[in-house]
Amino acid sequence: MSGSFMARIGLAGFACGVILLYSLERLPPLYWLICATAIPFLAFKVVDSPGLRAMTMLLAGALAGMSWVTWQAQARQQDALSASLEGEVLEVSGYLCSVPSTGSFSSVRFAFCAEQWHPPDHLTDGDLPAMPRKLRLAWYGEEATTGIPERLMLRVVLKRPHGAVNPEGFRYESWLYRKGFGATGTVRELAPDADLDCHLVCHYHSWRNGLVRATSERLSGARHFPLISSLLLGYRGHMEPGHWDILKATGTIHLVAISGLHLGLVAAGTAFVCRRLLLCLPAGRLSPGRLRRLVFLLVSLASLVYALAAGFSVPTRRALIMVIIAGWILLAARRTGAFTGLLGALVVVLASDPFSPLDQGFWLSFGAVSVLVLLFSSRVRQAGWLQGLLLAQLAVFVALWPILQVLGQSQVVTGFVANLFAIPWVSLVVMPLLVVGALVMMITPAADGVAIGVLDLAFGVLWQGLSWLAVLDIAMPSLGLSPVLLLAGVVMLALLLPFRGFRQATTALVSLWIMAMLVGGTGDSAGNTPAEDPELWIWDVGQGLSVMVRDQDRVLVYDTGPALECVYSAVDSVLIPNLRALGVHNIDTLVISHGDGDHAGGLPHLFENFGVGRVITGEPERVAGMLPVGSGTTVQSCADLGRHALGDLELSFWRSPGDVKGNDASCVLTIRNESSGAEVVLPGDITRRAERFHVADTQPKSADFRVVLAPHHGSKTSSSEDWVRELAPDLVVFSAGYRHRFGHPHTDVVSRYRSAGSRLLNTATSGAVQLLLGEDGVSISEARAETPFWIRKPESP
Repeated sequence: MSGSFMARIGLAGFACGVILLYSLERLPPLYWLICATAIPFLAFKVVDSPGLRAMTMLLAGALAGMSWVTWQAQARQQDALSASLEGEVLEVSGYLCSVPSTGSFSSVRFAFCAEQWHPPDHLTDGDLPAMPRKLRLAWYGEEATTGIPERLMLRVVLKRPHGAVNPEGFRYESWLYRKGFGATGTVRELAPDADLDCHLVCHYHSWRNGLVRATSERLSGARHFPLISSLLLGYRGHMEPGHWDILKATGTIHLVAISGLHLGLVAAGTAFVCRRLLLCLPAGRLSPGRLRRLVFLLVSLASLVYALAAGFSVPTRRALIMVIIAGWILLAARRTGAFTGLLGALVVVLASDPFSPLDQGFWLSFGAVSVLVLLFSSRVRQAGWLQGLLLAQLAVFVALWPILQVLGQSQVVTGFVANLFAIPWVSLVVMPLLVVGALVMMITPAADGVAIGVLDLAFGVLWQGLSWLAVLDIAMPSLGLSPVLLLAGVVMLALLLPFRGFRQATTALVSLWIMAMLVGGTGDSAGNTPAEDPELWIWDVGQGLSVMVRDQDRVLVYDTGPALECVYSAVDSVLIPNLRALGVHNIDTLVISHGDGDHAGGLPHLFENFGVGRVITGEPERVAGMLPVGSGTTVQSCADLGRHALGDLELSFWRSPGDVKGNDASCVLTIRNESSGAEVVLPGDITRRAERFHVADTQPKSADFRVVLAPHHGSKTSSSEDWVRELAPDLVVFSAGYRHRFGHPHTDVVSRYRSAGSRLLNTATSGAVQLLLGEDGVSISEARAETPFWIRKPESP
């Protein structure tokens, strides 16, 4: 085997090693990996068999990749804030490393790169632990403004990177780790720091922030200003929820992320213009080889400038690498194969940014490029532009479907048509006008009005088309990974194999299958996937509460967690992805303890995605007003509701007597399971007053294992000594936000339960908690115990 082949094997192994490390729950020792890497390298030198040499080279590359990313990951983990400094007021000097943008609750949010930490009074420089270099901060108050000086001295209150951890759904903690944030927090005081030295990176961020501000001022009169800003400078801070809804519904979010499409268009346009201009030189001045090298250099420089102006974000850097390598392949007159170039781009991306596999965009971009390379290097190489566009869009649509499925996303059917329209329009009209318009505005400020009018017209056509398509709201039913993989494989074979009859038959069968799925669907009529044993999931929803109970194919949901408009919804982020992953399509019983926003958020969206049988609550009138209009669901009071069954589980409902509202009106649900001898008490937000009534009315029965969800998230107004003594729980679970301003659970409440001998868990530090009620007793699982290495493991409340 040739040396170049072995090199490709080694590079492929390196890429596999980097990617595989992210499947581990704990980082392996770096020194062991380095030592282990030498073994296959030595074996490669002594073995003669080509097959064994290839295997040793692959293994050596994989271990080298794992060593590289382990070194980088250890450094990033050591960059996180020390637990001992959480909640303290700290002083730090540094500079803005992102464009400030407005956030929820009238805040201004920005990334801050720390250059110098000023230790608190009780610490000296030598006692100060390693401090984070990058912070994600929010500035609240009337003085908060986006016009922040570049170099600052701040007084901040920080906490370690943290986010909700559930089996499925978005993990904010992973996002923070990926972006390199060592802490998050709030700004107490802010002042300019002109004495701080500003190095090259600082100057770059200052230049880019100024560019965004100046451009935003000049383009603010444009009707489609948020979209123009996104495509021109990669700044999406002006985008509103309505924009994201349409882009998501049409599968075109990639249009506003500066990626391969945008940089590729800039590179192609630059290459065309430069080549035409250089060909105007007198004959003989430039040889064909020098012409190609000069064009390649100019294209690379233009792409780099655009990437820097667009913020040099992760997808932009990844696209820049791909564009430069693609240009190098063309410069080499195709002596290097397309797949070799793709492998080279993959290795360069992983070597320069070993955290790339944590990005969904990494998988989608390399998946899409791989499909297009495979497609256009085979049967569609000579296809016309229309046929090539259709085949490319079809191939990308079906090939990315399994990747989206693994990433927990759904494929948007409307996206196929939307991209057929949007990609050519953006490529042939929007981007050329955007580049020309930007150049005109730079040269002639008086032409701003004309440039804005032309851009508004081009973006207006794009946005109107996407808005029309978004109304169609055609969604594919939820499918398993195996059917999607089969579909993708069959369609790709039909595109690549040169058998016309096979392609026609495949097209007909796939079309019929998709139509049948769209017509039949798997919506509310589908049954729930049965559970082998009764189980409870106490979801990690932050400062709020949501619990799912199921036995066999029967499902009960107790509370839906918090929802803040345009900020966060536990239904969207937690319940929908996790219930779908468990095969839940219908909720037989929805219990809303009471109508507070941290217990009853997102009800309309829950009804849109699941069939709901009945609703039970402690505040019927208040909760009825929260349900979607026309839901047709009757809301029952849990007062005097008596006992019910959910599979083999016995349910008992209780509500505080009298005309009470708010917390004390909470519906208390007690669940008993005879086979496991377990009892679970879900008390909502009842206070000590209601606790006394509950204990007196229900007279707690004996149980082999009693689980209590701490009332009111562990507030000091609940969990009285009588309540703790009478119930004597074996396990107490607090559902609270991490270091939330309410301070739940209160230290007195924690001490009270500990004195009673209870085991304590908190969703803030355990993640979602699963209780399996089996014949052998209760099995307890914490979601954080099964997370990859960059997520913090469970901690005591």
